Amino acid sequence: MRSLFAWPVIAATLLAGAPAQAAGFSCRETPIVQSHATLAPLAEAVAQERPLTILAIGSSSTEGVGASARDRTYPARLQALLGKAWPKAAVEIVNAGIGGETAPQTLARLETALSRRRFDLVIWQVGTNDAVKGGDLDAFREMLGEGIRLARRAKTPLAILDPQFFPTVRDPQTYGRFVATVAEVARHKAVPVFTRYETMREWHDSDAEAFKSALWTDGFHMSDAGYDCLARDMAAALVEMAAPNRPVVAETR
Repeated sequence: MRSLFAWPVIAATLLAGAPAQAAGFSCRETPIVQSHATLAPLAEAVAQERPLTILAIGSSSTEGVGASARDRTYPARLQALLGKAWPKAAVEIVNAGIGGETAPQTLARLETALSRRRFDLVIWQVGTNDAVKGGDLDAFREMLGEGIRLARRAKTPLAILDPQFFPTVRDPQTYGRFVATVAEVARHKAVPVFTRYETMREWHDSDAEAFKSALWTDGFHMSDAGYDCLARDMAAALVEMAAPNRPVVAETR
């Protein structure tokens, strides 16, 4: 089973507590991470044990559609997990998810958010609705680049959360091209990506029946169990990337 960062560096198991499980579905595994210069300021902030503010921005997966309560969304679970891993850092995650948004709408809100407040990290969940609606791929690619440029002008570390996998997608080829474009732009710009699509696809391929418990009743949005797995993988990856003496990769502008 694959983890949310798709590059081979072994992460330590730092987060206690059993993951959410339902109908045989379980996501426990050893995370795999990639390290980037874009997250070096986050590592410095953690080392200094100062308060951390993270912006989680995107559409329904960030807002938490499918979660049974606000504290079961991925940003809320991620805040709780990072709070355990970095108890002296006072972690706050701002949930700026709005269901149904496409990349242009979220990009406009990201620009406003970065102009109004300083963040130690932005997690930009992007691409699902654009892919489902079959938007213009070239325009989507340009918007990804602009979002990265906005974050760098604001001197804010950025990580991207790519689209989710769901087995009933109507046009897998188009959807896959959007997922691939996220990976392509992020690789070129040296931005880390939480590879949710591949991770969830491998959950499904491993046990398609149990995987149903990772999704809400609509078969599209994630469930409490899915969001919990997502948050655990993200937390373990971020903890590894913020560890002391981590090698970094130069940014590409």
